[in-house]
Amino acid sequence: MAEISSLFVTQLYRARLNELAKKKVDYKELHATCDSIAEDDEAGQDWCEENGYPGYTSYASLDDLPWRFPIFGDLEKALDKHVAAFIEKLGYDLGERKLKCNALWINILPEGGTHSSHIHPHSVISGTTYVAMPEGTSALKLEDPRMPMMMMAPVVKKGAPEELRRFVYVTPSVGEVLLWESWLRHEVPMNMAEDERISVSFNYGWA
Repeated sequence: MAEISSLFVTQLYRARLNELAKKKVDYKELHATCDSIAEDDEAGQDWCEENGYPGYTSYASLDDLPWRFPIFGDLEKALDKHVAAFIEKLGYDLGERKLKCNALWINILPEGGTHSSHIHPHSVISGTTYVAMPEGTSALKLEDPRMPMMMMAPVVKKGAPEELRRFVYVTPSVGEVLLWESWLRHEVPMNMAEDERISVSFNYGWA
């Protein structure tokens, strides 16, 4: 009888952020803080306008949110614990080194806003925690990393098991954190909700 094994599995970590947080993160406060930063960050607003980024991101303007705002410091400490748990599941041998958060930024997508397909270079683990996910807003779209090598592979049948699909859509809720290896290509399709979709993304790299 034939045997089929799953090889080279792509892992996605999903959890409630506060499950591992020593100091719980108040997501209502985090929401208000993100709104306040977006309103005051003129450099970030200018960058978004110059680069055609819909809505707002602090990616290019503020690289020290955990130092500036205590709630982001609490968030980073909680993320450290989740990343450590994910690393254990991935079987990484870090030796005497460790992974450290080297970037953390706000994303605010208004109605009609998208974030095109991309990866996160110069990091090992990437992820997002979700601050506002209005009904009808876009899921996170993850791409099979083997896509460039599929050549003449047929399309997958509709309704095929998730692990066989070329794209997987994940709809997180407020307070969840998703983690993946930074080489995994992903995107945020168009926000079809009238309200803003707010998240905080981050990268972990070698310390």
